[in-house]
Amino acid sequence: MIKREPSEVIDDALRKGVIKIISIGIDLESSRKNAYYASQFINVYTAMGFHPHESKKMNDEYFVQLEKMLSTPKNIALGEIGLDYYYLHSSKEEQKRAFREQIDLARRYNLPIIVHDRDAHEDTMKILEEKAKNMKVVLHCFSGDKSMAEWCVQRGYYFGIGGVVTFKNARELAQIVEEIPLENILLETDSPFLTPSPFRGKPNEPKYIPLIAKKIAELKEKRISEIANITTENANQFFGF
Repeated sequence: MIKREPSEVIDDALRKGVIKIISIGIDLESSRKNAYYASQFINVYTAMGFHPHESKKMNDEYFVQLEKMLSTPKNIALGEIGLDYYYLHSSKEEQKRAFREQIDLARRYNLPIIVHDRDAHEDTMKILEEKAKNMKVVLHCFSGDKSMAEWCVQRGYYFGIGGVVTFKNARELAQIVEEIPLENILLETDSPFLTPSPFRGKPNEPKYIPLIAKKIAELKEKRISEIANITTENANQFFGF
């Protein structure tokens, strides 16, 4: 696979109408790299945090470093944080500790949180209920069921909807997207993963966001322009652009 330069990826996204890009951290190293890209490109922003896979790395020293980095120019969220019980690269207890501590940190700095939840719905909801009241929360790559979706809507949470919604076997997600308010939806890529159809198997990039908007337009029976306008405004409100 040929590695593309960030400038090429960004230019292609701009040509497709994607005007702002958030590069999300999974640990200190990736967060620092994202801060560098944000300093080089006017339309790139960052979120910083420890992904559940990397929770075991989040010792006291690294936590202090993360806190210092949150005030980096153009950092607009804390994430990607949460729970992943599918792979368990970090233990459940390590993940829950890191999740709780990072939610507290986000509250201290008045930052929205980007939440990863895979096969951990019950504990994710429990910790959010315990720690994230009145905070801005987006469930990245939402994978819960209808009951969890209703729970999220009641709390004003947002749903990160990406390429999965275009997959033929994603029937439950498609039904959820049909039913949840458009005002609660944010478009995302999870680049380089979960590339939307018909480009599955290729690295995902921001330029594919319009394909996700097109699918949501079909499900909602609305024009793509309306999906674009509303989800852009949702992002502006959520991240404070």
